[in-house]
Amino acid sequence: MPFEKAPQVYSSSINELTIGVGDNAVTMGGENVLPLYTFDAPIEHRPVVGIEVSDTGYRDDLPQLDAFYAGASTLVEQAQRAAALEGADFVALDLAAGNPNGENRPVEELVEEAKAVCDAIDKPLVIIGCHNIEKDEQIFSKVAEALQGKNVLFMSAREEDYKAVGAAVALAYGQKLGCESSVDINLAKQLNVLVTQLGVSPEAMVMNLGSAAAGYGYEYVASTFDRVSLAALEQNDTVLQMPIVTPVGSEAWSVKESVVSEDDFPEWGPVEQRGIQMEIATAAAGLAGGSNAVILMHPESVKTISALIAELM
Repeated sequence: MPFEKAPQVYSSSINELTIGVGDNAVTMGGENVLPLYTFDAPIEHRPVVGIEVSDTGYRDDLPQLDAFYAGASTLVEQAQRAAALEGADFVALDLAAGNPNGENRPVEELVEEAKAVCDAIDKPLVIIGCHNIEKDEQIFSKVAEALQGKNVLFMSAREEDYKAVGAAVALAYGQKLGCESSVDINLAKQLNVLVTQLGVSPEAMVMNLGSAAAGYGYEYVASTFDRVSLAALEQNDTVLQMPIVTPVGSEAWSVKESVVSEDDFPEWGPVEQRGIQMEIATAAAGLAGGSNAVILMHPESVKTISALIAELM
């Protein structure tokens, strides 16, 4: 007697969330099956891919990006180059120049940068911030105001600043809000509860559950993703039904396998390829775990992951 697999379709589903406006707006979420389980039921909105640019310029220790950004000397030109890349669904702008431990540019300059990038590209925009909690509160509020009506996603509201960021980004200016936790289902759920109690609609939120480069304790990341997906779909846990957006590039390109000299470790192969391979492997694992969007740095990674998604969907 032949085996007939019963489709595993749930009555619960992941919330839908749209970023951007117009024809190039991107919608993520909406699925009521496990990640990439298109054989159980159609998934209307495929996972999407973002490419990260930074107002400090692409990283000096990543010569692998030189060829792609050749001739693009300004932030706007680099953002336009990134937005035009085949496979890139949105652009993620890292405002690292505002970090007080770095260039510490004033908020007004960062607002002008964000406006210039938003006006210059035809893809949705994600704002990452400067990686300093106190400064991010100021940046997110002013940038959210300046980009009102553009339907921008702001990453990230954390436990330390969710009140200020949530109130400004989502409540005052109607933008989308990313909730960032540290690879723990309980922390993610607690933060989502706090943000919704603030008055932010769950339909205006995504989760950044955290990540790690493949091989660097990623099994813990994978187990967290699995627990969140199962809780959202099997248990109808509405507090965990937000789409997941995972910044991958910053993790994948920070490990020694991605950047160490080929002279030091010739057995590891060409340095030009190692970081790309690490980024692709990490992004693919994130998608298999339930990420509705991944943010990458290298154009080859973007093309490869985009093609992988197309094949799987």
